[in-house]
Amino acid sequence: MKLDLQNTFLESLSEMCEKSYATPAPAPELLIFNNSLAEELNLSSLAKNQNKCTEIFSGREVLKDSQPIAQAYSGHQFGHFNPALGDGRALLLGESVNTNGDLRDIQLKGSGPTPFSRRGDGKSALGPVLREYLISESMNVLGIPTTRALAAIKTGENVQREQELPGGVMTRVASSHIRVGSFEYAYKSKNQSLIKDLADYSINRHFPETADVENPYLAFFAAVCNEQASLVANWMSIGFIHGVMNTDNMTISGETIDYGPCAFMDVYDPSTVFSSIDKNGRYSYKNQPKILTWNLTRLAETLIPLVHKDQNEAIKLLTEVLQLIKPVYTNYWLSSMRSKIGLSKEDQDDINLISQLLNLMKTNKVDFTLCFRYLSKALVGDIKSIKNLFKNDIAFDNWMTLWKERVSQESISDEKIASSMNAVNPLYIPRNHKVEEALKAAVFDNNMKPFLKLHDILKNPYDEIKEFYEYEKPVKNSSVRYKTFCGT
Repeated sequence: MKLDLQNTFLESLSEMCEKSYATPAPAPELLIFNNSLAEELNLSSLAKNQNKCTEIFSGREVLKDSQPIAQAYSGHQFGHFNPALGDGRALLLGESVNTNGDLRDIQLKGSGPTPFSRRGDGKSALGPVLREYLISESMNVLGIPTTRALAAIKTGENVQREQELPGGVMTRVASSHIRVGSFEYAYKSKNQSLIKDLADYSINRHFPETADVENPYLAFFAAVCNEQASLVANWMSIGFIHGVMNTDNMTISGETIDYGPCAFMDVYDPSTVFSSIDKNGRYSYKNQPKILTWNLTRLAETLIPLVHKDQNEAIKLLTEVLQLIKPVYTNYWLSSMRSKIGLSKEDQDDINLISQLLNLMKTNKVDFTLCFRYLSKALVGDIKSIKNLFKNDIAFDNWMTLWKERVSQESISDEKIASSMNAVNPLYIPRNHKVEEALKAAVFDNNMKPFLKLHDILKNPYDEIKEFYEYEKPVKNSSVRYKTFCGT
């Protein structure tokens, strides 16, 4: 079958990939297929042929116009540099041109060993496949830049982890899979033409507006910093914790990638960390903005030879951009948080008002998502819901008085403000306990119904539906700390 795939990464950067083929799944079963995404990718013909989808996305059929590759990259993992990582269980089938004329990577994840597998089996358990499918699609609906999920396949064989588990393959779609770690790989090769080729390819694909400026590589770096600052501010505004912000998990495009130990925060606590391997909280909720700058500093180091022939001058120019990351991030964060509490006009005291609310949320152990959702109810007559969250704290009553005074400056009706708040504050998120319930049923009971129901609910996260009441609530027993695990 022919899907008119392109292979521009292979053609432009052959030194940064290895040709490889998927290990065909023995008895594949297509569990879910993203029809709307297929249409965006001009692949709607696939949706009409489930058997063909299953063959292609389980690795059993190689497309005529596909030259599958595993990409090479390095990465700082929990602060320690690993020069040789790469796609150990993923294959880029090629790039599809979407309805807007943009290239989109089509990648199999969990399709078997590659030259970068480092003695691993290159496969994935079904649970992480379904987890990434669910959460990445939820993030997309929430308006957060993200990789997308096209298909999830059950392979018909088990993989050995701590126990035997059903295997799975996910088809992931991305603006590209170029990472900060990709630049680290090119830089450590000491081949200056390779780092230039990678930068030129990245500029052409993601930031063509920077190509013709006086210093295109500095402009490219600034553009990446801007996208990443916006992304992390978005994460913070919805209580999302990525869990493993290694440089090999941060894209140049500014999309969220790799949903291994990620999770959404229930009770607001800036120190929250879910990943079982993050013993020191490096990637906790509160540290995500700091790691943003740390990761981008690693990218800056790789661009020194391109930004200026004088090393000291290059460092000076890149440092000036790095110093802007914190204020740029703060502006994005403040804009998001203003909208969450119903503010559209700017006031210099807004940051204090928001910080006071967050401190009260922490003190009273308030659910992050429900707090902002219930604030809008308080504007239109239901003050009981929000006061119950704060246990009738007098300090919160005082904050409410200040907030309502500030909202009155908007010169908009309370009903309109409440409506605007409900449009940015989701009621339904991938609650950790609901995700686990759905995955357990799918993996161990061969029952996809809970997964599909949760998936459908998350398609409309802002519209309250009474029969979905149980999906808006956090877990009842919050004394047991929720842990997440990488999918490898």
